[in-house]
Amino acid sequence: MSSVLGFARRSWYILNPPAAAKSSSPLQFGILGAADIAPSALIEQAKSHADVVVRIVAARDPNKAKAYARKHGIPDVAETYQGVLDNPEIDCVYIPLPNGLHFEWALRALKAGKHVLLEKPSVNNTEEAEALFRSPLVDGPKPPVLLEAAHYVFHPAWSTFMSYVTPGEVASAKAVMWVPRLMFSADNIRFRYDLGGGALMDLGAYTASALTRVFGAVAEACEECTTQAASYDSRCDQRYKARYRFPGGGRGEMEGDLKAPLDRLSPDLYVTLRPVVLSDTDAGIDVPEGHEVVRTRKIKFANFVMPSILHSIRIDDEFSLRNIEGKAEVKRWTSSKTVKTYSFREAGTDQPGEPHWLTYRYQLEQFVNKVRGREVPQWVSGADSINTMRMIDMAYDAAKLPLRPTSKYLETQKNT
Repeated sequence: MSSVLGFARRSWYILNPPAAAKSSSPLQFGILGAADIAPSALIEQAKSHADVVVRIVAARDPNKAKAYARKHGIPDVAETYQGVLDNPEIDCVYIPLPNGLHFEWALRALKAGKHVLLEKPSVNNTEEAEALFRSPLVDGPKPPVLLEAAHYVFHPAWSTFMSYVTPGEVASAKAVMWVPRLMFSADNIRFRYDLGGGALMDLGAYTASALTRVFGAVAEACEECTTQAASYDSRCDQRYKARYRFPGGGRGEMEGDLKAPLDRLSPDLYVTLRPVVLSDTDAGIDVPEGHEVVRTRKIKFANFVMPSILHSIRIDDEFSLRNIEGKAEVKRWTSSKTVKTYSFREAGTDQPGEPHWLTYRYQLEQFVNKVRGREVPQWVSGADSINTMRMIDMAYDAAKLPLRPTSKYLETQKNT
């Protein structure tokens, strides 16, 4: 009953986030693009943050921007994206544009001295990722903040999950993500190659980044990738299944589908760790002389992408007491538990947060901390974002599909 009440309470506050009194000088945010994701990813989350105000929005169609601003209570509208960047009162820019426009406008925003919260996937390919995240603009003593919005990383459930994972001991991992088939129309931007569409781009940004974090490294190679082409553009994948080889022999798999059957809803993450010899303390039993205890661990993180709604982390351990000399097994037993973490307090960590906070709200907390020069316990580094794009590009190469096109704006920067 308590879990049902907890779910109901979280759901109510997610839909009705309590407003915070604003600080005397909050960070002023601008939004490039009247995107569907912005209300949940930023606008609603800003209401409960004392140091954030969403001030201005721009869209390709100024009339659409005006209607969007009225609907979401945004005070100002700019005629163009550049108009947001030229506004001296704007501190930070959120960029939820189509992927194919991310590189150009993120770089333009950094040039304007704005801190950038960039929707995932960060860019179209590895070349763009390296040019953006290794740009001199994000180097130096006090550069603008640039963050790819891999929001799941900031939730306490992810930290709890990783507390059971030792990257160097991972034997295999699998990340899966499904989107119901009725969610996106056939001509959605996710199926347009020129805008950086494709399931690997949209869903792979989650599954690929999850694998690199679990293994603590980028894959050495994508050994196989099969895809199903989107009906709108055959260069775009609607579904994918990829298999990777990681350093040390680890095996990683990921699957995603933008037109999934309705019985596939939960984005899940599975991890199997290699057998490890435990210390007597960790074994939890009195280990006889000349013997050792070996543990093999499996973990399933259900709904790792949006754990604020509902999630579970199941840890299944198998133990073997064996003779050290001959490795003969004396005894075998198992232990299982399921944990759920909706706030850092529940995890025993002294960090702000409420059970109803979405992953986006936890992300905003750390983004603001970074901008303000405070400690950031969770972060997505530029190297993390580059590695995610490397994983995606590897998969496209293995599937014999073209990489998403490089921005023409990158070529203009090479010549300046």
